[in-house]
Amino acid sequence: MKTELFDYHLPETLIAQHPAQQRDQSRMLVLHRASGMLEHRTIRDLPEYLAAPDCLVLNNTQVIPARLFGQKETGGKIELLLLHEEKPQHWRALLKASRRPAPGSHFTLCNGEANATLLQDGEKGEALLHIESNRPLLELLDQYGLPPLPPYIRRKSPEDYTTDRTRYQTIYASQPGAAAAPTAGLHFTPQLLDHLKQKGIHPCQLTLHVGLGTFRPVTAENITDHTMHAEQYHVTSEAAQQLQETRQNGGRILAVGSTSVRTLESLPSLQPASGATDIFIYPPYTFRHTDAILTNFHLPQSTLLMMMSAFSSREQLLNAYQEAVAHQYRFFSYGDCMLIL
Repeated sequence: MKTELFDYHLPETLIAQHPAQQRDQSRMLVLHRASGMLEHRTIRDLPEYLAAPDCLVLNNTQVIPARLFGQKETGGKIELLLLHEEKPQHWRALLKASRRPAPGSHFTLCNGEANATLLQDGEKGEALLHIESNRPLLELLDQYGLPPLPPYIRRKSPEDYTTDRTRYQTIYASQPGAAAAPTAGLHFTPQLLDHLKQKGIHPCQLTLHVGLGTFRPVTAENITDHTMHAEQYHVTSEAAQQLQETRQNGGRILAVGSTSVRTLESLPSLQPASGATDIFIYPPYTFRHTDAILTNFHLPQSTLLMMMSAFSSREQLLNAYQEAVAHQYRFFSYGDCMLIL
């Protein structure tokens, strides 16, 4: 299947540069797969579409301030986006510099409080780094790092990231390790979660640390030639039991975001599990553990758009996107959302 089949026109003015003033002010386009009907609602209306014993699946990964700046031995500047720690002090990262450094090169980071060595140079900007510091690196990142916003969100200076430090993070984030936010979860407030609980909808939390696998663009002409990078996930015994009980009691599993979908669909069965997943979901695909999805609007020709096309259909989804553009929904990470039933 050709990648270009998942393209659509999006005016640049609809790419949200800032979050809504309040998390639960976001609009929600509802797509009913059986009929193709579309509804224009808001995220506050989500409880109307759920009933006990349905289960809301949330990804509790926490975004680390993974964007760092440093200096080469020559004095030149480098920029890093830390993706994940493969083993103690060994970080997979995206590295950007005016002149690509060679393996063995040394850098200073975090105002000299950390030192890095380039161990291995990879493709498309990837690198493997050894990073040493006197203080825990996550502590240094909190002080010196910036939120890893996607490139279509533009900020002029570090001071402009003040709001992003809280808003590019879900309110239930608890497990540090993500290099990007599970953005469908950004719309939730304590009040919305309380409203759902009052209806008997108790959230189930799992973890997938969002990394390169989720946001690497598709550059291959055919989607089957695209290689997904693996991302680490964890499903606890408590979460697995909750999912099992939902199924046994006839409830639906609503995945909040593509990362929750990736985790659920990586499970052979609804059992506790940990590991790495490089699952790539595109049409045709039979979903095993996902009955509904709450998701943001995704980039053209992206793996996430392909996943949502597999859940509904390519024609149905692109028609919904055309409707969202016509009604000036806000797109991407800080944009509005879509409920697919």
